[in-house]
Amino acid sequence: MMHEPEKSDSAIRAVKPANKAASAAAEWVEQRAGTKGNTGQPHTRRTQRRDSVSQGLDRVRHAARQRKKEKFTALLHHVTMDLLRESFMAIKRHAAPGVDGVTWQDYEASLEGNLEDLHARVHRGAYRALPVRRRFIPKPGSNKQRPLGIAALEDKVVQRATVTVLNAIYEEDFLGFSYGFRPGRGQHDALDALSVAICDTAVNWILDADIRSFFDQIDQKWLVRFLEHRIGDERVIRLVRKWLKAGVLEDGEWSVSEKGTPQGAVASPLLANVYLHYVFDLWAQQWRRREAAGNVVVVRYADDIVAGFEHEADARRFWDAMRTRFEQFGLELHGEKTRLLEFGRQAAARRQRQGLGKPETFTFLGFTFICGKSRRGAFLLHRKTRGDRMRAKLREVKEQLRDRMHDAIPEQGRWLKAVVTGFFAYHAVPTNSRALGAFRHHVTDLWRRTLRRRSQKDGMTWERMAKIAAYWLPTPRVLHPWPNQRFAVKHPR
Repeated sequence: MMHEPEKSDSAIRAVKPANKAASAAAEWVEQRAGTKGNTGQPHTRRTQRRDSVSQGLDRVRHAARQRKKEKFTALLHHVTMDLLRESFMAIKRHAAPGVDGVTWQDYEASLEGNLEDLHARVHRGAYRALPVRRRFIPKPGSNKQRPLGIAALEDKVVQRATVTVLNAIYEEDFLGFSYGFRPGRGQHDALDALSVAICDTAVNWILDADIRSFFDQIDQKWLVRFLEHRIGDERVIRLVRKWLKAGVLEDGEWSVSEKGTPQGAVASPLLANVYLHYVFDLWAQQWRRREAAGNVVVVRYADDIVAGFEHEADARRFWDAMRTRFEQFGLELHGEKTRLLEFGRQAAARRQRQGLGKPETFTFLGFTFICGKSRRGAFLLHRKTRGDRMRAKLREVKEQLRDRMHDAIPEQGRWLKAVVTGFFAYHAVPTNSRALGAFRHHVTDLWRRTLRRRSQKDGMTWERMAKIAAYWLPTPRVLHPWPNQRFAVKHPR
């Protein structure tokens, strides 16, 4: 029933004091029924999904919003048993184990006892972070390998709970053009913001900046100093230091460094955002207010930075100043990947008058940005799936199909449907229909070739394959709205 009390609710009666003074009161109404006990962190049902929101963290969030320079000296008590339990449940069930070999299922077998022990160790300072197990995974669109850190399960739980507490503070501090790994913000929000800035503001030049090996070059001493601007609870700072000093275990050898945060760790995205908030975001906001002669827009997703400028002189001065700023904090701009290009609504016309070719393109979050035209000849920003990313995905599909060659067609179809649906869910933006159709066509062709290899006498024609693909594979269609529509909803004027 909608109005039935929940399991933890006690019988509550209205409290009404007597009308007369206390000394002359003839009778008091019945008092409120007591509860068996008080929780350390009360929760309030705040959303339609009935999610529990810590009232304590709500107060932290409010204080962070009202007092921008205040240090929070008591935070660790917000890491409660309930929060640790929620953090554990949020971990992927089948994720690879860390150096201790403990899986989610192993820990869940004695969950309450394990969490009580972990909670006690965290609060009395006996918790010890384990080294991160390093693995290498292929880098999308490249032959290089990307290091990935796999933390132990208890470290994931504690990091996720601590990040939840710290987010209550830093989500009030982070600037609007920062989008990476933040609650309620995603890659398409960053893509929309950049698209709207290019189409609706005076942007004539784009600075596409890339930080060389950012996660490996973070100066840990500077990171701790940045955290201490807002975090005065030494117990929380000590936890962060433990994660940074836990080191890396690779091929049985343990190593520790004064730089970097392990990629793949739960806390790494927040720590990276804090680092760039102080190194880049605050500086960039101040620079465009004080130094820029024209319009300047900035969009940052983690370490991917794109800045748009009205004037070329502003862009070059910003580039030089950013290079100097990064060097002060141990970071370096990638010399080959960082570039300045003429781009925007007037770029094609200006370049044509100068006898130059079409405007160059740049990539951001898996899309290539192109200065195009609508059917009426007006400027239209085109976003197209990066060719190298699509080829990498098709190679992955080809390898998987080889392993699934002798599965029944319905099993193959269900798997490929999930693959194509997932690809469309991210890439199905306006102006990208041709790439969606190409991806589906190549998947269908790979599937046809795989079925033909199952037998020398197989007669899988394109006509028959088209019918199978039509039944199993979704047809290409745009799933995302135009950037200005979604951006206007989230950022009303």
